[in-house]
Amino acid sequence: MILPIVAYGDPVLKKVGEEIDKDYPGLSELIDNMWETMYAASGVGLAAPQIGKSIRLFIVDASPFADEEEDEPDPKAKGLENFKKVFINPIIEEETGENWAFQEGCLSIPKIREDVYRKEKITITYFDENFDFHEETYDGYAARVIQHEYDHIEGILFTDHLSPLKRKLLTKKLGNISKGEIDVDYRMKFPVHKRGK
Repeated sequence: MILPIVAYGDPVLKKVGEEIDKDYPGLSELIDNMWETMYAASGVGLAAPQIGKSIRLFIVDASPFADEEEDEPDPKAKGLENFKKVFINPIIEEETGENWAFQEGCLSIPKIREDVYRKEKITITYFDENFDFHEETYDGYAARVIQHEYDHIEGILFTDHLSPLKRKLLTKKLGNISKGEIDVDYRMKFPVHKRGK
């Protein structure tokens, strides 16, 4: 089932998510719905707060980054062909390397893209959908997508990483998103009108 994606301005996007256990009600169905919702919106990641659930769960499928690089392979896109994962109760244990900029966007903040600086490499511990434990290290686009989704379960949006001036310049656009005064081709739930689209 395709769920509406919560728009910028909804308080759920600013909450720190709670840990869940394997008995969380309807977990398997929730994950299936998140995949369906993410693909319907052409996203590469989706966190539970973006569908109104303040829990520590997100999904990523960064394979579109691998598809984009046709002629000259981008080293940051290495290994993304089948990069599809579920992260439950994740903890980023370490972030290392240089800060690098990339134009990030967000399904909850449509039609805005800005350069965000993040460390190039992370080590993360998490449980998968079967509640098997993993500790893994990622770099490049994989690390970035994970960092972006991890921010969501920490109540952080990519706009929070921008300079105060940049944020000020985006005030009107962000306000319009909150009010639903934006055309998007996927279902959204806007905090000001509390209506689906």
